[in-house]
Amino acid sequence: MAVPGIFLFFVVLFLISIATSCCCSSLNSLTPYWNSSFKEQITGLANDPNTVNWMKRIRREIHENPELAFEEFATSAVIRRELDRLGVGYRWPVAGTGVVAAIGSGSKPFVALRADMDALPIQYQEMVEWEHKSKVDGKMHACGHDAHVAMLLGAAKILQEMRDELQGTVVLIFQPAEERGVGAKAMIQEGVLENVESIFGIHTVHGYPTGTVAARPGEFLAGCGGFRAKVSGKGGHAAIPQHSIDPILAVSTSVISLQNIVSREIDPLDSQVVSVAMIHGGTAFNIIPDAATIAGTFRAFSKKSFYALRERIEEVIKAQAAVHRCSAEIDFSGMEQPTIPPTVNDKRIYEHVRQVSMQIVGKENTKTSPSYMGSEDFAFYLDKVPGSFLLVGMRNERTGSVYAPHSPYFNIDEDVLPVGAAIHAAFAHSYLSNSSKNSHCPL
Repeated sequence: MAVPGIFLFFVVLFLISIATSCCCSSLNSLTPYWNSSFKEQITGLANDPNTVNWMKRIRREIHENPELAFEEFATSAVIRRELDRLGVGYRWPVAGTGVVAAIGSGSKPFVALRADMDALPIQYQEMVEWEHKSKVDGKMHACGHDAHVAMLLGAAKILQEMRDELQGTVVLIFQPAEERGVGAKAMIQEGVLENVESIFGIHTVHGYPTGTVAARPGEFLAGCGGFRAKVSGKGGHAAIPQHSIDPILAVSTSVISLQNIVSREIDPLDSQVVSVAMIHGGTAFNIIPDAATIAGTFRAFSKKSFYALRERIEEVIKAQAAVHRCSAEIDFSGMEQPTIPPTVNDKRIYEHVRQVSMQIVGKENTKTSPSYMGSEDFAFYLDKVPGSFLLVGMRNERTGSVYAPHSPYFNIDEDVLPVGAAIHAAFAHSYLSNSSKNSHCPL
């Protein structure tokens, strides 16, 4: 008589395990929950002519008045003005000029979207002739941050209209000082990631046509570090070098030896860069100076390789200085050469972004990107919470949007604005829906 009872017990356990597996399968995949009305609502709001023209006006206003790192006061004022008009609450100032807004329930789960705000110091005036070119000599939005702000405000507009449907809270991070590599860290120090469980960011690129997006899981953008080494010896007349300790010779051999790190010590399949780009020493052709200075950059894709490369640079310079009876002081932390870790996309969040992107721009326009040696301080956020970074194409020969960032000819195809706004909003909305659904899964 006990056998049927035991059999029934195991049948019940089996059925419970099946139900639990079905309910929680998305915990590992984070595949977005979609329906056609959801997609149509977001794309419809993003492509509404009034919204598109509104984003263009914002982008052009910011473009005309570029501001450098931690000087983005007018840019911040524009953001706050538009958030006020949308009825979106925010915190300001954060890290000096940053703005952090929130839309939704005000409770968990929290997901963050980020846009950078700062412009670049450009040696020459903007060379693009159009009505809204930079009005500030030597400054220009030559990296697309004006478009990033406009797109995130566009996403704010969409999400605010859908706020009653949000199953959690969307945090909007308008960040200063990305170009100096220190803005994200400053924002984190002021608590912008508190309660945030995932973050998403985008960057416009001329390498893909408008309407195309690209990213990759795992290691995406290289970590970037700078170094400055002062090698000290003993100065004297060049005609009697035996009475001097020559720092010029020491820095010269250091430069050669640094090149051997990548060419002779690193796996050729593990891409890394060490470049010495500055050498300063001496004031006269016949005087050996007391000291000489070299400075450069190093890059790598994995955190392990990045920090090992930094350690090896220091070892080589100090050893070469010692061989030539000199001493060396090495600085890796100066504001001119901030250390930015590699940008590593979380594989689950990357897959979520990929699914969202395919819904917005189509499977054929959602690409797998190669890795790039460029760096992004978005990496600091990814060091704290899982997230993903996406490249949004804006190449368009017709509009002149073909030049690389940091060029005085850089230009944006403004048709990219609704694309970025829709992907921002769709990622946040679907992430919260998935996260809320998974939180109710019985385990």
